[in-house]
Amino acid sequence: MRTDSGSYPESCCMVPHHLSSWIYSCISAQRCWCEMLPSAGVYYFPWEINSSVPEGEVLRTFGRLCCYDLARSEAVLTAQHHSTQYRVCVGTKFVEPFQAQLGSLYMVLGEVEHREGEGPVVKARILTCVEGMNVPLLERAIQEQRKYFNERQERMGKSTS
Repeated sequence: MRTDSGSYPESCCMVPHHLSSWIYSCISAQRCWCEMLPSAGVYYFPWEINSSVPEGEVLRTFGRLCCYDLARSEAVLTAQHHSTQYRVCVGTKFVEPFQAQLGSLYMVLGEVEHREGEGPVVKARILTCVEGMNVPLLERAIQEQRKYFNERQERMGKSTS
């Protein structure tokens, strides 16, 4: 029921007072959890990850786990593209301990870090075994997503001109 001023009287509230502070704290906590999560990340093919990827860029990529060094908190993912084998170094400090399955397909979400005298390292925030995933289909989906984003960007650019 609205008052003459257009607002609702306090007695009209459907949530008991003792629960309203609990609900507010849950909503606030949810907001904090979302702020703590990394961004969704741009998909990069393993053969695209090189020194030109900006430091701190959040990305997603995939490959087969070929080695894992727990003492150094590093793993290496590999992927074949045409006749070339590509390697992606992954820092695993933030996802340990994890059950490394050598030879299995993994997907990683993390930030790029450039180390002196080495190639880029993806500091993993999420490292998931996706064995059995259809890699050619994933590659096609990434290409389609890029095509869509490019077309959308072009449309938005034309509409602002």
